[in-house]
Amino acid sequence: MDPRHLHVDHRLATECCVYCGGEPATKDHVPSRVLLDDPVGSKKSSGICKALTASAYRHFPPYTVTSSICHDTGRMQMQWKRMLACVTGEIEESLLARIEYLIEENRVLRNQLDKRLKLTDPERKILAEKAVLLGKLMAGTVTIVKPESILKWHRKLIAKKFDGSRNRKKHGRPPVTPEIESLVLAMARENPSWGYDRIAGAMENLGHRISDQTVGNILKRNGIAPSDDRKKNTTWSSFIRQHKEVLWATDFFTAEIWTKTGLTTFYVLFFIHVKTRRVAIGGLTEAPNEQWMKQVLRNVTGYDSEMPGARYLIHDRDSKFSRGFDDLLVASGIQPVRLPPKSPNLNAYAERFVRSIKDECLDRMILFGERSLRYVIKEYAAHYHAERNHQGIGNMIPFPDERLKGTGKALKSERLGGLLNFYHREAA
Repeated sequence: MDPRHLHVDHRLATECCVYCGGEPATKDHVPSRVLLDDPVGSKKSSGICKALTASAYRHFPPYTVTSSICHDTGRMQMQWKRMLACVTGEIEESLLARIEYLIEENRVLRNQLDKRLKLTDPERKILAEKAVLLGKLMAGTVTIVKPESILKWHRKLIAKKFDGSRNRKKHGRPPVTPEIESLVLAMARENPSWGYDRIAGAMENLGHRISDQTVGNILKRNGIAPSDDRKKNTTWSSFIRQHKEVLWATDFFTAEIWTKTGLTTFYVLFFIHVKTRRVAIGGLTEAPNEQWMKQVLRNVTGYDSEMPGARYLIHDRDSKFSRGFDDLLVASGIQPVRLPPKSPNLNAYAERFVRSIKDECLDRMILFGERSLRYVIKEYAAHYHAERNHQGIGNMIPFPDERLKGTGKALKSERLGGLLNFYHREAA
């Protein structure tokens, strides 16, 4: 036998059969080199391996099988190419059945969706890479999107691969920094009468040199109108901030008092300075009519005025604030500011005082007679002005008590039997 047709196991230094790995090649074994080198059907490749059984298919290395085997019973020959073709055909049929089922299942599930699928960029990338490999089979396989979309995504991937825009140099003016833009917007909002040139000049004072056209572009981009339009539209918060020094507000609060006739409702009229939170109690009555309202107004705006420097007075549309009341305000040099209907938030400072005096004092006491109500309001007003911290003005006391200057040991002062407490240090 030609040595070229024998397989040598270098570990055992012996020749072995390609099918069963038996001893050196004999007439009962088929050497491996015969199968590798001889054409199908040659005489050299028609040997018989008696060690091969019905389960010998497990021993066939796929890369060495290229010939045919003759069995002793019947001497039937079967080409391995034909057997592989049959096996491959069965596999292809099973794969085709699975693919057809998955495509149909995908179509049914997609019909259950009520809206269009929204794919992310990574999902588009994966679908494009997988679908392009299908070639002509793409039209019958891809169902989630149109083949044109897949090809478009594929072209975008190619274009992105060769996109050199990151390395290109940018030309023209440098973009406006966020710091400059925020400063321009703040100046425009805080100064409605400032035009583009005025804002550009103020920016140059801060070391930022920009043109008036740049200012205009920034304001337009953020929806801010030119100065002529901004001056005509003033917000309520801007109005209060600009007039805090001379702006007061007024309102009523009620208290239920036990009298000889039973439980009686008393109306208390007060005035509050928006900036300092100073409160002036105008008066209290069971029936606040127009004459009573005018008399209270004369008392607080007279020679010994409790509202010094007042130029504007905010009040709601309660019928108690009659036209005669407003006329008397104008005669005193104070301009009335009537709030829109159903807008208590616009009189927030007065509403906050009402909540404070009720939560901290009136709702926690049972009062008998008008005198007790006047005493309680007087005590609370003293505590409110000189002993109570106000969060709206930096958690400070509007008009601090002289006892706060003490340096001795800590003491507690009480009002209304401990309902209102004030802590300070003993005077040295």
